[in-house]
Amino acid sequence: MTVLSGRAATASSHPFREGTGLRARDRLRARRAGRPRWERPAFWALLAVTAGLYLWHLGASGYANSFYSAAAQAGGADGKAFLFGSLDAGNAITVDKPPAALWPMALSVRLFGLGHWQILVPQALMGVASVGVLFGAVRRRTGPVAGLLAGALLALTPVAALMFRFNNPDALLCLLLVCALYFLERALEDARARWLVLAGACFGCAFLVKTLQAWLILPVAALVYLACGPGRMARRVGGLLLGGLAALVTAGWWVALVELWPASSRPYIGGSQTNSFLELTLGYNGLGRITGDETGSVGGGGGPGGGGGWGDTGLTRLFGAETGGQISWLLPAALLLLVAGLVLTRGAPRTDPQRGSLLLWGGSLLLTGGVFSFMSGIFHAYYTVALAPYVAAVTAMGGVLLWRSRDRARWCLPVLAVAVAGTAAWAAVLLARSPEWLPWLRRAVVVAGVLAACGLLLSGWRSRRLPRWFGAGAVLTGLLTAVAGPVAYTLDTVGTPKSGSIVSAGPAVGGGPGGGPAAPPGGGPGTRQGRAAEGHRATGPGAPVGPQTPGTRQGLPARGGPSPDGTPRGRPQQGRAPRGAGVPPGGSGGGEARRGPDGAGGGMRGLLNGTEVSARATALLRRDAARYTWAAATVGSQNAASHQLATGEPVMAVGGFNGSDPSPTPAQFRRYVAQGRIHYFLAGGGAGGPGGNRGTAAEITTWVERHFTPVRAGDATFYDLTKPKSSS
Repeated sequence: MTVLSGRAATASSHPFREGTGLRARDRLRARRAGRPRWERPAFWALLAVTAGLYLWHLGASGYANSFYSAAAQAGGADGKAFLFGSLDAGNAITVDKPPAALWPMALSVRLFGLGHWQILVPQALMGVASVGVLFGAVRRRTGPVAGLLAGALLALTPVAALMFRFNNPDALLCLLLVCALYFLERALEDARARWLVLAGACFGCAFLVKTLQAWLILPVAALVYLACGPGRMARRVGGLLLGGLAALVTAGWWVALVELWPASSRPYIGGSQTNSFLELTLGYNGLGRITGDETGSVGGGGGPGGGGGWGDTGLTRLFGAETGGQISWLLPAALLLLVAGLVLTRGAPRTDPQRGSLLLWGGSLLLTGGVFSFMSGIFHAYYTVALAPYVAAVTAMGGVLLWRSRDRARWCLPVLAVAVAGTAAWAAVLLARSPEWLPWLRRAVVVAGVLAACGLLLSGWRSRRLPRWFGAGAVLTGLLTAVAGPVAYTLDTVGTPKSGSIVSAGPAVGGGPGGGPAAPPGGGPGTRQGRAAEGHRATGPGAPVGPQTPGTRQGLPARGGPSPDGTPRGRPQQGRAPRGAGVPPGGSGGGEARRGPDGAGGGMRGLLNGTEVSARATALLRRDAARYTWAAATVGSQNAASHQLATGEPVMAVGGFNGSDPSPTPAQFRRYVAQGRIHYFLAGGGAGGPGGNRGTAAEITTWVERHFTPVRAGDATFYDLTKPKSSS
């Protein structure tokens, strides 16, 4: 009885202490009882608005990046293609990433059939989930107001609105990293190892999305937990080891499966030169991204600024013309508020959860931003979606902390005023890069920013002589000023269809720090796609139609025949490549352009995107397709993906993404033809090597053209591999 009474007394005096007699359900009820009534409705409203924003007009983007859409289609039709991430249901070759990001899309296709919404809705739901998890993480430390603010800032970040409505792997990567940091925050509260195991599992799953980028913030996570975690050092080290084991198990099972599976009975590992996932992970998708020394890449290091064809490297990269409008709107304020928040918590105990949270999110921001700024390998502006949760969390936590501490630290309001004024000034710079797009907004942001900053200063110096609402009004004005530019970019992004390998948010931009020369009027890889060079929309019947660019719709039957100049007819789609900087000739997005070990790059046609597929070509490929493993073969993954999506039949991508992968070998291809497994070969995909005169893909193309008779279908040329020339 004495022991029971003692335990009961302990539980009543410390209702939230670990090891008490209270059940988890009782602790949850106790926590909810202390929440304001408006919190839950506001949270659900945030999720509802985010869902509406990310789902609205979603199907207009078609299959978005046809490279990944075709792989999702294959995974929905074939179990082995699902497991390995094959580009086609015949399992010739995989995409150049692990398959985890394809699995939600493939399951959606399996359940609901192939379609634009089935491909893209899972990405939008990942965005909603990311906002919800970020709210929970920030709310635990800084309260519901900060949680709602962080979630809203993430939802309204232009690059987040772009990638959560697109089918590149970055959406799932962002969600898993936010979940990992949430579990690490929980681990900073108590000494239970389960939170570290869950965090490690998230890191492991994220590795199966985008390999080593998922582990970029692991040093920050480990150091923050060792420095700020509860318990003795030995226990903290043991918890980290358990988390690391969980990461290795959740990532390693698939890696071991691929490496141990007989290569002859699985698809070739796309992007590698030796059919090895480890080579792909450590080289092209790993350290090569940092150093620029990437076997199988084009446009890497060696340029005057350090980044070669991928833009200049350095501290200003995230603020340049290519990247600034995607992520940097609140970046200066986030850095200032991070420093201010750490100063406010400098006297707190070692295990202070608020300081630990700031270090966790702020350290992730600094490390990821630093790597993106200085990496010499392949870099695209949409990679910065990984920074969006960190910027949102640090800005919300730092801003709320300073506002709450304004009475005990008089410098807090001046710092907030500087943050508001600086954000408004930087927004004006970003908006000025598109001078003909909403010119009034630039002036309005500057005026509102000055008023808000002055209001914050006055509310601190003359607080007793001003009404209570004055300070709150200044804060609200400053907040609206800070988000005006990102909201405008986000709404423009949501209202503009996207497709292609390289996409970016917001309107077309001109030069600026990190920018390149003005875009040519005809578009192409150096322009934001689907826009005229001056930044106006290039849509509708009067839109100019030029050569195939990353902005054209992929994997769909063409709307009529070719135009008089030989280009496909139809309305261009507005997935936009950045103007100028960071887009090398032949650069790409989801699956990046590559060259072989001898330095030969792939042919350019169909590299960034697929092509319009005519109704005649579709009918030709569907004819007797069930009798063959592959209805057709062609050089390049995007070209193959377009025809596969249009027909619903497997199409082999010879040479992988741009024809430089040594798969299949010429001998393997001839054997497939002899076995009657390939029906047609589509000419003009672009062979590996300058001019298409080198590499296995070029050798296969030459062999086909020499031994088989061409067949015209619309504006495309096919070779019937079941009907050799008589002379052969």
